[in-house]
Amino acid sequence: MAAMSDNKKLSYYLAAWNLSNPQLLTQTMTSHIYTVTHHTETVILKLLSPTETEEQRGAIALRYFDGQGAVRLLRFDEGAHLLEYAAGDELATLVERGEDENATRIIAQVIKQIHSIPQDAPHDGLFTLNRWFGELFNKAATDGQAGIESIYVRSAPLARRLLADQREVRVLHGDIHHRNIRQSLRGWLAFDPKGLVGERTYDCANTLCNPAMPELVRNETRLLTNAAILADMLALDLSRVLAFTYAYACLNASQCLRVGMEDMAEWSLNVAVIIEPHIDF
Repeated sequence: MAAMSDNKKLSYYLAAWNLSNPQLLTQTMTSHIYTVTHHTETVILKLLSPTETEEQRGAIALRYFDGQGAVRLLRFDEGAHLLEYAAGDELATLVERGEDENATRIIAQVIKQIHSIPQDAPHDGLFTLNRWFGELFNKAATDGQAGIESIYVRSAPLARRLLADQREVRVLHGDIHHRNIRQSLRGWLAFDPKGLVGERTYDCANTLCNPAMPELVRNETRLLTNAAILADMLALDLSRVLAFTYAYACLNASQCLRVGMEDMAEWSLNVAVIIEPHIDF
């Protein structure tokens, strides 16, 4: 689609997809998000930035999930997505009420639904975990060449071993956390997937590094307790849950450094340092 102004783009999709009553819900780095009316139902219209590609992978994942544990993708093209609206509370509200472990159990149930989809469709357009971890491997190589014995250098070999021996490969959400899950008439539903494919254990990593309440991240007991809940409910090896979480935390830090987000990189590394003593290298 040729570049057009935000107002013209909105008008185009309102007409093309038979939508009405647009109300701006929020604006992100990748999109403008509206509630709109479609056949008397309130749904989400997400207008994408012209250069956005990650959202397109997310659409492929949502189409793959087909409403199992995630919002339904109603229509999409290169410029916009029309989505089911999960209008209820964020899962974060449970944590704020002191129900952290209950929230983790709900996350496990959502992940179980997402991973229940038969794996017989092609994975065209999705990122493999091997490709997704590229930034960590680049950072480790740079530090290694400079003679720096960093946490990136320590974590990269572990990540390579995990990726070389992936188990129960699935289409992954890739960004499961308390603010990407909302209550709906169909129950708790995830949204905004990254569009990855790889070992299903990986989908536990993000939620353990990105809690609803920031002060909880640095609580070692809390992290280990929630990791055990996820491993038990999803029938996963706890040691691999922790290993993938450690590798993810280092990956996320390397990605943040690449775009100049030093504070966020330090945040992720703090989580990695907590987990590191529990990793069997």
